[in-house]
Amino acid sequence: MKVWLSCDAAARALGADEVADRLAEEAAARGIALEIKRVGARGMAWLEPLLEVERDGVRHAFGPMRAGDVAAFFDGRLEGHGPTEDIPFFARQTRLTFARVGRIVPLSLDEYEAHGGLAGLRAALAEPGRIVQQVIDSGLRGRGGAGFPTGIKWQTVAEAEADRKYIVCNADEGDSGTFADRMLMEGDPFSLIEGMAIAGVAVGATTGYIYLRSEYPDAIATLTRALDIAREAGLLGQGLLGSPHAFDIELRMGAGAYVCGEETALLNSLEGKRGVVRAKPPLPALKGFFGKPTVVNNVLSLATVPVIFEKGAEHYASLGIGRSRGTMPIQIAGNVARGGLFEAGFGLPLRTLVEDIAGGTRSGRPVKAVQVGGPLGAYFAPDQFDTPFGYEEFDAAGGLIGHAGIVVFDDSADMARMARFAFEFCAAESCGKCTPCRIGSVRGVETIDRLIAGEDVRGLIEDLCETLREGSLCALGGFTPYPVMSALERFPDDFAPAKEAAQ
Repeated sequence: MKVWLSCDAAARALGADEVADRLAEEAAARGIALEIKRVGARGMAWLEPLLEVERDGVRHAFGPMRAGDVAAFFDGRLEGHGPTEDIPFFARQTRLTFARVGRIVPLSLDEYEAHGGLAGLRAALAEPGRIVQQVIDSGLRGRGGAGFPTGIKWQTVAEAEADRKYIVCNADEGDSGTFADRMLMEGDPFSLIEGMAIAGVAVGATTGYIYLRSEYPDAIATLTRALDIAREAGLLGQGLLGSPHAFDIELRMGAGAYVCGEETALLNSLEGKRGVVRAKPPLPALKGFFGKPTVVNNVLSLATVPVIFEKGAEHYASLGIGRSRGTMPIQIAGNVARGGLFEAGFGLPLRTLVEDIAGGTRSGRPVKAVQVGGPLGAYFAPDQFDTPFGYEEFDAAGGLIGHAGIVVFDDSADMARMARFAFEFCAAESCGKCTPCRIGSVRGVETIDRLIAGEDVRGLIEDLCETLREGSLCALGGFTPYPVMSALERFPDDFAPAKEAAQ
């Protein structure tokens, strides 16, 4: 008998290891030969720990599993959810970046190849001179927040004259409500390694770095072992898969500063310096790691690259809307009935994601607001929920997609407090390099307290936000006005002093 059980950090936190131990004990007691395959998460967080068993070649889902459910599972008394991939939350997805996560043992290179792994790298190595153009043609844009065209960034680095070039993976996933990078690194680490290798061949870099936050111990352990396996198999090092190209990767851990998710602060930290933002220009694509041309891409951007070469740039570009091409792994969190990772082509209305796919609030109360794009993202009110999930579409609605995390709040949320938190967060996480962010965020907390207390200081808050937006060196200060002003404009009643007094 063979079963698959999540080894994702979230599943382990919910007792997956205890379930695995109990499965082994119960099988031994019953004289059943049992193989437990630990795999990444399928992305349906409300069913974790998720156990799957194969019937007639199809995996069937049981969850959330508890150690106390194991006897009932073996007796056939435990009610399941039917075929895993027929569960509506899963069946409606278009899985490309996450196609293998939850299906394969993360550190099995054989399973990785059996499910399409390395096909992209082999295709890229066959025509290395066309790699950059293929990425441009795919329409892939950075999945880390800014949405800059990945191929254009690669082209800039490829055309730069330098004795050394670098590929840097920004795995410093720090936005609230985001977990896709972690899930990918824990569930399909070779896809990231393969994508970085393709990038190295494309631009002429022989060394790559993964900058991973220290708060992800499971991802650190998985990637460390995956890198060793990749070297042993010739996927990294000299003679990449028997080609004349060389590329290797080092794993570096950050200390957890939110600002190090910004690419120049990350590069400073990677160089052993304090993680403070650099002024731009020069861009990292021209003067990045130790002053050399550097590609800095997010985990999801790099892990998506192999798909483009496996299935073709045209296939990838056929998905999405407008200038937002391909799929986006959307992370659904907060007060929702069904949270998790939902990968789909760009274009789904926010309303579909919140009310249909996520099933509304877990509390059963009406949805009041949805924050999209992390702690610096704008709050959307229900009358904006028809906004299609796309970069330009969200920008036109006064928001941003960022790392595609959406956090749902019901009608008990106090949006004045949420706006205050945005200023607080900026003040706590500021690197201190620029005055608008360092000072403006502190003054923002003070000023919003005055507004809540009944003083007419809205104009002052608007001026502060304009200064932060126009004068900050990076997005930490520059994007703080999104949550502040969206809360102020879309939920004015929450800023009324009468409400504060009632509380």
